[in-house]
Amino acid sequence: MNADRLEGKLAPDVKRRLIAVVGEERFLDSLNERFVYSYDATPIFQAMPDAVIMPQTTAEVSEILKIANEHRIPVTTRGSGTNLAAGTVPTAGGIVLNMQRFNRIVEIDRENLTVTVEPGVVTADLHQAVEAEGLFYPPDPGSMRISTVGGNVAQCAGGMRGLKYGVTKDYLMGLEYVLPSGEVLRAGGKNVKDVAGYDMTRLLAGSEGTLAVITQLTLKLLPLPEAKRTMAAYYASLGDAARTVERVIAAKIIPATMEFLDQATMRVVDEFAKLGLPTGMKAMLLIEQDGPEEWVERDIERIAEIAKEEGAVQVRVAQTPEEGANLLAARRAALSALSRLRPTTILEDATVPRSRLAEMVAEIERIAEKYDVQICTFGHAGDGNLHPTCLTDERNKEELARVEQAFEEIFLAALRLGGTISGEHGIGLAKRDYLPLQVGEGGIALMKAIKEAFDPNHIMNPGKMFANSARRRVVIKQ
Repeated sequence: MNADRLEGKLAPDVKRRLIAVVGEERFLDSLNERFVYSYDATPIFQAMPDAVIMPQTTAEVSEILKIANEHRIPVTTRGSGTNLAAGTVPTAGGIVLNMQRFNRIVEIDRENLTVTVEPGVVTADLHQAVEAEGLFYPPDPGSMRISTVGGNVAQCAGGMRGLKYGVTKDYLMGLEYVLPSGEVLRAGGKNVKDVAGYDMTRLLAGSEGTLAVITQLTLKLLPLPEAKRTMAAYYASLGDAARTVERVIAAKIIPATMEFLDQATMRVVDEFAKLGLPTGMKAMLLIEQDGPEEWVERDIERIAEIAKEEGAVQVRVAQTPEEGANLLAARRAALSALSRLRPTTILEDATVPRSRLAEMVAEIERIAEKYDVQICTFGHAGDGNLHPTCLTDERNKEELARVEQAFEEIFLAALRLGGTISGEHGIGLAKRDYLPLQVGEGGIALMKAIKEAFDPNHIMNPGKMFANSARRRVVIKQ
């Protein structure tokens, strides 16, 4: 780590101007304070910022961006740092804009079924607040007890309920945002229908902080489902599990949750959580349905029948909400359990059409064996979104090189099967070199033109989304 990054490099006059905006207590630039913001939840990647600023009003964000834009200072916007694509690692130094003080639920509108929040609201806190009113915000990323709503929107986060309810962008109705110039704009609102010009709300969802800073959001709510039931099915064959997924959807049943764990993941989870899983099985499906009680009972009964018809060795339907929660605990414990095994856990997400699910799982197993690396796979079977998770040690450079090769081949396999390199984690720094393989050079050129229109001085989260040179996996470790 070089000396100028250890000491920071904001000019004294710039530092004075920024402190004048937020005060000394919300301007952090000691070595220890900056180190805390030099990484996110993505292993391997790290870079030191020059300062961390904690605004709490839109006016403050506007002034900070004006100063940064004037002096061409990079700005990386961040919430809780649960990003899994190195999207909030400040690779160009500059300012980390910590939005966690934007933590108010401004309004729950029961008449229009909307909630207006600031971006620093923790996702699970939003769930709790609206459910207390008999309402429902479906997006539930795995990090929801820590992640913020603004980060969810920036990455267009998904979650376990994505099959039935969609992802974050499907609930984004309006927002307030600040351009790098400091100009404050609004897009969308509470209207169910709104086609006045380009859809800026959808454009900013998934933009990963590369275009603007979001300071307020209006989200769609649904009535809270009347009932829910949970079941688990265990299989001796991956193909049987995949066919169950296909047949359930073909039967016009859309479960709220349809999760997959392979045998390796089941064994680690059971050792960790002591759930009594049948670890001799090759795969398990965890399925939850919600809605009117009569419909839920009918659907769960039919899904259980289909699972048995497709070769499920064992089917277990929860008889109480507590038993259902225990079943889902297997899936929610997966990452925590796997993280205990080796010093470095790399969680990826490759998505394919659900009809190619079995092929993709088989490809992951083949690739892991080819490169002699340990990969456990779990994920959202209902929408084809798999999380191949590699257990490794970043200090072992030779093994890490094989891990890099394995993931590249996994991404190529997903594309070959009609899938995508990311279903919900985003591109960030970790996958920027693979984006041209999916969208083509023309697609990259168009995205860069949009970036140029918003951010002509390229201060917003530079180095993310677009590769700087020929395609290669870049590892930044200072």
